Amino acid sequence: MSVRLVVRTLSELCLTVGALIVLFVVYVLFWTGVRAADATEGQIASLRDRWAQGTASAPAPAPSSGPAAPKRPAAPPYRDGKPFAMMYIPRFGKGWEWPVLENTEVRTLQKGLGHYAATARLGESGNFAVAGHRRTYGDPFKDFPKLRTGDAVLLTDGTTWFTYRIGRTPYRTVPSDIGVIDPVPRKSGFDGPGRYLTLTTCDPEWGSSHRLIAWAHLDATQPVAKGRPAAFHS
Repeated sequence: MSVRLVVRTLSELCLTVGALIVLFVVYVLFWTGVRAADATEGQIASLRDRWAQGTASAPAPAPSSGPAAPKRPAAPPYRDGKPFAMMYIPRFGKGWEWPVLENTEVRTLQKGLGHYAATARLGESGNFAVAGHRRTYGDPFKDFPKLRTGDAVLLTDGTTWFTYRIGRTPYRTVPSDIGVIDPVPRKSGFDGPGRYLTLTTCDPEWGSSHRLIAWAHLDATQPVAKGRPAAFHS
């Protein structure tokens, strides 16, 4: 085999590998975002249709503030892989809104945020824990490190607004640290039973060797009929 043939073969191989790398990068940076946008819009539309038909997850409690929110009537269980709430985080910008679905399976997190099924229901005593991608599939938690103490995290189940307040800046830990979603999450700074929210995502930004965690406590509730909470503008 001549030197020229070897060089040409290696050049063609390098071009092929380079093209595959470019295609993969395009897929990760662009195509997963397109797919996520379509899937997320579908989940949001499904939720809003359900709410418009009066089939939200539970009746709204009376307005309240603080962790001692009134006991809510019994509600049907969340449906596996289906959306049941919307989340808004003003710190991430006006247009930031994502559906929350039941479970944290790979295919679920490609459509929105995922609720850890073993944790508390939205607004109830215990720890309502939610996971989301940092990058790819719409980058829902791309700006996670920007969260600050006191930031509002708002959720609605179609009948009630729940306003949680971040208790501390994001905490970095390893994936095996499951204590972060305990009913009273370890290292959260919370003391004793309460109504908590845990947000989790991957770290570093394009890796998954660690997790970033943010904890919040329930600050207030408000019926959807009264409009959006003031926390949207705080």
